[in-house]
Amino acid sequence: MSKTLAFLLLVLALPAHAEADAVVSAVQMPAWLHRGESTRPLRVGLELQNGDKISTGKQARVYVQTADGSTVKLGESAALTLNNLSQQRAEDSIFSAALEVAKGAFRFTTGKLEKLRAREVAVKVAGATIGIRGTDVWGKDGDEMGVVCLIEGKIDVAGADNVPFVMDQPLSFYKMPKGAAPMPVGPVDSEQLKKWAQETDINQPAASLGGNWKVELLIAPDQASALSAYDQWRSAGYDVRLLPVEKDGGWVYSLRIVQLANRAEAQQFAQQLKGNLGAENPIVSR
Repeated sequence: MSKTLAFLLLVLALPAHAEADAVVSAVQMPAWLHRGESTRPLRVGLELQNGDKISTGKQARVYVQTADGSTVKLGESAALTLNNLSQQRAEDSIFSAALEVAKGAFRFTTGKLEKLRAREVAVKVAGATIGIRGTDVWGKDGDEMGVVCLIEGKIDVAGADNVPFVMDQPLSFYKMPKGAAPMPVGPVDSEQLKKWAQETDINQPAASLGGNWKVELLIAPDQASALSAYDQWRSAGYDVRLLPVEKDGGWVYSLRIVQLANRAEAQQFAQQLKGNLGAENPIVSR
């Protein structure tokens, strides 16, 4: 057997590159990733790992796509930790995850893909643990109370009082006042649900997968000022990119935010950021 043929057979025998357990699909900044001892701005397209924590700032939103096709949405001033992420691609394919919402609002909407036929997902919020099935569920750990709202599907709940029960009535919710006993499950009206949904839906310009518009925040004349601006924006939770640009025989440095969906969003974002951290005249382009 030739060496070339042997090499090709070896390559074909290797397993395909594993699909990520969870990927950041959209970010309405500011938002941060906490991994180990490091903290950095959350980046669209990032593959998340066990132990990762996502936190969001004021008016921020984050969408995460999981391997089973489900979507996790996170609202402003929230914190989400991901654990036990795994996939089994045997005869009974299973996606598993344990998510903990330490504060703020979230929404978990399961996907309907066939490639992973089952899931074992648990979400902990405000002292309650939710077992996810085929579900659309919204929840929040607020200052005064925790809420779990079943939009559709079915969930197993171990309440803040550790009493397990099942929620299987669409448009029902469970309230957990801080410092008091949980309240019975009751119906939620459409107006309240609409308000809750707005807390986790992206409603401002956001970086997203496939976005190809950018906002150039500023041009720094030298490397030192460029790095200073870069660090300031990143500390503030903005995933900025720094690009050297040749000019008049020397170099200047372009600080930009990329992956915006379209011109209108990029222009709106530029107006929002104008005047912040040296961004005196942001410029929009593809």
